[in-house]
Amino acid sequence: MYRLLNIELHKLKHSRSSKILIITYFVLLTSIALVAAIKFDIGPIQFHLAEMGIFNFPYVWHFNSYISALFKLFLAIVIVSMMSNEYSNKTLKQNLIDGLSKKEFILSKFYTVVLLSLASTIFLFIVSLILGLIFSSYTELSIIFSDLEYLIAFFIKLVGFFSFCLFLGILVKRSAFALGFLFVWQFVEGIIFGVLRWNTNPDIASTIMQFFPLNAMSNLIKEPFTRLSAVQSVANQIGEKFNFDYAIHWYEIAIVVGWTALFIFLSYLLLKKRDL
Repeated sequence: MYRLLNIELHKLKHSRSSKILIITYFVLLTSIALVAAIKFDIGPIQFHLAEMGIFNFPYVWHFNSYISALFKLFLAIVIVSMMSNEYSNKTLKQNLIDGLSKKEFILSKFYTVVLLSLASTIFLFIVSLILGLIFSSYTELSIIFSDLEYLIAFFIKLVGFFSFCLFLGILVKRSAFALGFLFVWQFVEGIIFGVLRWNTNPDIASTIMQFFPLNAMSNLIKEPFTRLSAVQSVANQIGEKFNFDYAIHWYEIAIVVGWTALFIFLSYLLLKKRDL
């Protein structure tokens, strides 16, 4: 495992574009802290996001996991570029000539996906913990370390998404087309959902769509905004109630893990049958 991972890290180390994208990604994760600085007055109304409780424990784990997942496209570009460079620079063929099997090649890419996802999760944990300790009204240990399952979901979501990107990179070979296919697939899932809602009802449509890859990954961490106490207070004042399910369910994790395994297997199958 270490040998395979070391090969990929060596390639990333010598890729200027990959280094820039990875650094940009982690800078963006850090920029969540800038939300705390958003403060302005509208007449007698004072608006300060940090004081609205977005960094309160344990809500901060949910909020930051959801927001951070929006930046995953930066690492997705790294993943697909990593594969397109293998073809354009002919390093894939050279690795196989040097004795690396196709199975080991795919595993080296998957280990890189897991490492980037794990590094993102640990970094998010540190940033969220610091913000929570600074701004949270609740500092009891039992509260601080509750709802950490959102970080687990964040990790699984990244691994699943990057595995999909890895598969597309092998399938299409060119990073621009692979990313284009990713956006097209997102559009296709949206159309299918719309058709299902039109012909059935929202509940049936959502039940079916939870098995589609991008939708399954999206379902892992639901939007956190309606969970915020300030938002719920305003909703109660106007007679609205939010009874959404924000929990992370085992079957949602199982679906994403299943897609991840399928993407890695298909990547290997495609590489095995392809004439290089």
